[in-house]
Amino acid sequence: MKFGPGNYNHEERCSQGHSSASTIATIEAALSADPDIDSSAIEIRMLGPVVLLEGYISNTADRDKAISLAAMIVGEENVQDRMLSRFPTQ
Repeated sequence: MKFGPGNYNHEERCSQGHSSASTIATIEAALSADPDIDSSAIEIRMLGPVVLLEGYISNTADRDKAISLAAMIVGEENVQDRMLSRFPTQ
């Protein structure tokens, strides 16, 4: 999955009118479209060029997948994981 022209990094796209709202919408759409992840409790925020993934996840695979999808869109260096775990206690 590739988003946008490959010759621009995320900071350059933002400075060329790629707004935070469109970045958030793109990541939300990617998370919603993936049937293997429960993204219902994940919130996406922007802090400059950095995407903040916040909220709750119920398993490690969801965390990894959410980070991976966001990184494909904005680059790995621009993703900050602030998700909390809701793993079942035994």
